[in-house]
Amino acid sequence: MGGDGFCGWPTALHLSNQGYDVTIVDNLSRRKIDVELGTQSLTPIADVETRLRAWKDVTGKVVRFENIDIANDHEALLALLMQHKPESIVHFAEQRAAPYSMKGPSQKRYTVNNNIQATHNPLVAVVEAGLETHIVHLGTMGVYGYDTAEASLPEGYVTVGIPTDDGGMHKRDILYPTNPGSVYHLTKSMDQLLFQFYAKNDRLRIIDLHQGIVWGTQTSETRLDERLINRFDYDGDYGTVLNRFLVQAAIGYPLSVYGTGGQTRAFIHIEDTVHCIELAVKNPPGAGEMVRIRNQIAEYHRVRDLAEIVGEITGAEIARLENPRLEMAENELRASNDSFVELGFEPTLLKDGILTETMEICQAYRDRCDINTIPSTAEWVTRRGDPLQLTEDLSAR
Repeated sequence: MGGDGFCGWPTALHLSNQGYDVTIVDNLSRRKIDVELGTQSLTPIADVETRLRAWKDVTGKVVRFENIDIANDHEALLALLMQHKPESIVHFAEQRAAPYSMKGPSQKRYTVNNNIQATHNPLVAVVEAGLETHIVHLGTMGVYGYDTAEASLPEGYVTVGIPTDDGGMHKRDILYPTNPGSVYHLTKSMDQLLFQFYAKNDRLRIIDLHQGIVWGTQTSETRLDERLINRFDYDGDYGTVLNRFLVQAAIGYPLSVYGTGGQTRAFIHIEDTVHCIELAVKNPPGAGEMVRIRNQIAEYHRVRDLAEIVGEITGAEIARLENPRLEMAENELRASNDSFVELGFEPTLLKDGILTETMEICQAYRDRCDINTIPSTAEWVTRRGDPLQLTEDLSAR
């Protein structure tokens, strides 16, 4: 579900390449948002039919496509599940950008309506169809919030003690308290409660992956043919920070560091994302178990440190801009990814040199970049003025 998107497309190809029978369910909403925003992927992504035809041409494998809005067409979703009786559902079908979710009332409402219904409807449909389907959901590290924690963030749960009336202590495992920083992160936090209920009430088998910020664009499968190339977002709403820096460097545009740049974030390469999804599919929880939460991360960096790394490699300048987000200026972040490491996950790190390939993609398609879409204009709180105006000479450049 959501298999036409930035993470969904390469995951669908990877699972198909590993021998899984894959059907993509997508309403192509991400492409429609490009039209709404007046932007496009840096890479020229083909239409779905061309992509799937190319995959068959190159590998001989078939990936099916169903154009269904799972948030609003429950009957079509239910019919599809009853027809195919899938062993697993991989759920990417949510509006994924925090800045987009904060642009205004319509984007906030769309994000909540789409994301919550797109999560709840499959849960209802699996129960209604009487299936044993294992559900893998791509969540976000943002549900934990980005305050400084004095300890490494656990994988989803924390044990708390509740004083009892007789002076004793009742211990209980609860979800780690959420601290969403945007409407997007809020919906992912709400997803957790839906999963917790259906795992308890209907014994659904669910894995919730709390993923870091994804960088890179190509995987082993998307490199096979240019028609298979993955999308590459660089704009102020959907461009993830490292990818955005690399595009800015490629076109000679100063690297946009908002605020102090002291925000520490977790990162993961797109190739690692698809491998982690496969590991999750292969290792489902049992019926009646608590939702299994795994932190899908590889490493941590401060935003300003990333800008300095890219600046040293490319010679790009760094621009300091006012931060439109309501967040701490500086934070520390550590989190456990032990469960994936125990399954054999070997993360790709920036120091491994794969950054070069992403830089080459940026150079190859730099002429497709529209600099007017680069600034982040979504403001987390109502304020006067427009603090994010770049100078006219940058536009001229």
